[in-house]
Amino acid sequence: MTAWEGLNRRKFPRVNFPCLVIVQHDQSAQDTILTHTENIGIGGVCVALKMNLKMFAPVNLELDLLDGDNPIKCKGKVVWSIRRKSHETIKPSFHDVGIEFSNIQPADQKRIEAALHSVIRKGYKILKE
Repeated sequence: MTAWEGLNRRKFPRVNFPCLVIVQHDQSAQDTILTHTENIGIGGVCVALKMNLKMFAPVNLELDLLDGDNPIKCKGKVVWSIRRKSHETIKPSFHDVGIEFSNIQPADQKRIEAALHSVIRKGYKILKE
């Protein structure tokens, strides 16, 4: 068992690590959304969106880890979406949308894992839920 697996038994442990993300949910430029991660793991991201995306909808992703390297480009699919409660004071009209990576290059997945290990060493917490 690696140290990563020992910290959290989720299939894809997540960290509150803000990255810039471009989500394209259709083939037109008007369906391109610039947002940020709420959290990220090696298997996917949770992003904050002003709109809901359909379950299992395919998306194109461009993920900037803010590490000075080129953004990671891959495909993904929406695996869950939850509208924030109206009584929340921060972004109440937003949706938290979980996107699972698909068709991601192994080198890009290793880069995400290295970034997560780095921020965990700096004190970022792994989410337990």
